[in-house]
Formats: sequence, structure tokens, C-alpha cells
Amino acid sequence: MTLATLLMPLILGGTPVDQLYEARQFVDQPTGDTYSYRLMKPAAIQPGQKYPLVLFLHGAGERGTNNRSQLQYFPERMASDELRVKYPAFVLAPQCRASGRWVEVDWGARDSTPMAHQPGQQLSVAMAILDEVLAELPVDRDRVYLTGLSMGGYGAWELAMRRPKLFAAVAPVCGGGDEREAQRIAALPIYAYHGDADGAVPVDRSRQMIAALKAAGGEPRYKELPGVGHNSWNAAYADADGVIPWMFAQRREK
Repeated sequence: MTLATLLMPLILGGTPVDQLYEARQFVDQPTGDTYSYRLMKPAAIQPGQKYPLVLFLHGAGERGTNNRSQLQYFPERMASDELRVKYPAFVLAPQCRASGRWVEVDWGARDSTPMAHQPGQQLSVAMAILDEVLAELPVDRDRVYLTGLSMGGYGAWELAMRRPKLFAAVAPVCGGGDEREAQRIAALPIYAYHGDADGAVPVDRSRQMIAALKAAGGEPRYKELPGVGHNSWNAAYADADGVIPWMFAQRREK
């Protein structure tokens, strides 16, 4: 059990954040296994209106089966009264199993691993959950967003490459991807964050992705935080010019 998991009852238990996110279950048809996820809906859904959806992929410290740990950081921030009014949206937060990873790579390696032909099992489940929710809810298909931090930053890079036509914007935080596949997402609006003192995921991983995107003709945004370690998500999700206001301003190209 991680420190983050131990602190969860103090951080979220019995608070509005825990109540705002509906606990849901997804059955993986190939295996019959059940996976938990959380979904926050706009405070008021107007008939005939469609809303943005953000898929959030959490970090390694939030893995498990309690269906609660993944509500830290971005989901918690989006549940604030201010942002629920400013950005009415669906927020989807699946939880990766404790023994799994969104992407089966070495997070601490400076060099990337070639992207596998098929996504790993945990990312496949996240994709299936997303597809099920998109089919069920009044989502504006031109405003589907993707963000993730650390392990989830890796997941965000890879999922964007696998489904580049689905997302209107992608915001990977302190993650990395296979820069050899950058051309797949060169046309996507991307805003990446990384601390230059990150001891868990080398900052080179974001630098390499940004360089590859630019070489492929893309125009990604990138903010590197001097002296900041692995917790660059604090700034990414709180900055006035950070990924949240930027993300909700994006629309998918026709």
C-alpha cells in the first residue's frame, strides 16, 4: 500500500470530490474481468446540449482496486466549484490495476521503447471504457480531451498515437512516448509539462517527443519547469495559462 493510498480517506473520503464522481464498473468482454472507474458529469445537463469529455490517466502511485485513489490531482481540481461552473464537462478516470501499467515500458529510461503493435491490457481497457461512455452520454465529439501524469503521461502519449482522430487536444505531464511515431499526432494540439529536475521520468523524454513533433511539422506547446522534480502536474493543472484553460479552448479539426 502506497502513502498516497493511506492518505486517501483523509484527502477524499466523505468529501464532495468523492461524491461528485460516480463509481462505475466495466466488464472486459474478452476476459470477463471487472474494472472500476469514476465519472463526473456536468452539474446540470441541459436537454439537447452536448458537453466536452476529459479522459484522465493517473500515475503509478494511484493504481489499485479501491476506485478512489485516481481522483487525486486533475479530477480533484476539476471537481472544484469554480471549474465546474467555468468548464462544465464529463471527467472520466479509470483505475489501472496495481500490477499493471498503462504502457509496458521502463519509465526511468532515457531512451524510448518502440511502440508495440497492440496496446497493453490496461490501456485497452481504458480505451474500451472511453468508447462505452462516449456511446452512452451526450458528449461533444469535437471536444474529447486526454491528459495524464507520470505513468499516465506515458499512457496519454501512446493513446493519442493509437487514436489520433478521436481527441481534440492532448496534455501529457512528465511522461514519454515513442518519438519514432510522432508523425501520427503532429497535427494534434499538444501541451506537455515536465520538471527539469525530475528524478523519476527523465526530462529528456518530453524533450525528445517535442523535438520529434516539431520535426514532423507539428506545433506543440511545451513548458519545462526549472528546479521542479516529478510533481510538475501541480503547475500543469493549476497555472492560469496551464493545460486546463488551454485544453477547453481546443476543438477537433474536421
